[in-house]
Amino acid sequence: MQQRKTKIHMIFGFVGSGKTTFARRLEEQLPAFRFSPDEWMVALYGTNPPADKFGEYHRKIELFIESQYERLLELGVDIILDCGFWKRADRNYVRQFAGSKGIETILYWLECPEEEMLKRVLARNDTLESSGSLFIDQNAFELFKSRVEPLGSDEPHVRISSITEA
Repeated sequence: MQQRKTKIHMIFGFVGSGKTTFARRLEEQLPAFRFSPDEWMVALYGTNPPADKFGEYHRKIELFIESQYERLLELGVDIILDCGFWKRADRNYVRQFAGSKGIETILYWLECPEEEMLKRVLARNDTLESSGSLFIDQNAFELFKSRVEPLGSDEPHVRISSITEA
């Protein structure tokens, strides 16, 4: 009997692109264990943590999630990282880690028109507690755009049009 290869499913996309909605669906279909750092941030620090503490809080959550997903992978459980992966260095880190363990990675790019993403983000600000989402106003949305490093032509991915998915 051939053993199934464990996988890391990486979700790349901007705020409002439908990453978490897609990750939740994928979690049910596979099965796999999903990590969505924004949900952890909301549970631990609220929907609008102080800007001067956000980086510190986020890094603590990232380190904890990493320790948990490493163990799950050892046990042969697929994982979904709903982390955005805005930086190529972060995508490379996970791919290198996976490669060193013989684990396959699949990168999904959640593609959505900017105006639709902004509309979704502003609408979900009205339901933050129930959605597990962080408060993001239009100014933050605009600021965050400059932090996203696009996928390189050498980064294989599955493109998902989230205008119909989310």
